[in-house]
Amino acid sequence: MKSIFLDTNIVLDLLAHRIPFYNAAAKLFSLADKKKIKLSISALCLADTNYILSKQHPEMEVRKILRRFKILVNVLPLDDKITDLALNSEFKDFEDAIQYFTAIENDQDLIITRNQPDFKECKIPVMTAGEFIKTIKK
Repeated sequence: MKSIFLDTNIVLDLLAHRIPFYNAAAKLFSLADKKKIKLSISALCLADTNYILSKQHPEMEVRKILRRFKILVNVLPLDDKITDLALNSEFKDFEDAIQYFTAIENDQDLIITRNQPDFKECKIPVMTAGEFIKTIKK
């Protein structure tokens, strides 16, 4: 089973129903629900998602959404090593560096994001949700 790391934008596409990206994200999570793929996110992603969704919904509603969501994903830790790798990397965006090194340090097979240009120098494949869904249909 593929271990897939999700960038925060994919999680927000699903939970905030961001059109036109929602459908591809929903298909990914449906595959995870059917145990065809294993999805992981960083602890930072969960915190960022909570912050962004709480701008749109009451805090208790956001917590309820995140509790249901968490059943579908594995939350990977953010530790000192990942922070050091991110701080000393060539990534322009610190948050992207944290995401990348969280994926690398936890042996993820690929990263799914809508922000592919910021992950140019990756050691693992980087795809959009739509690109990944197309590979499943083959």
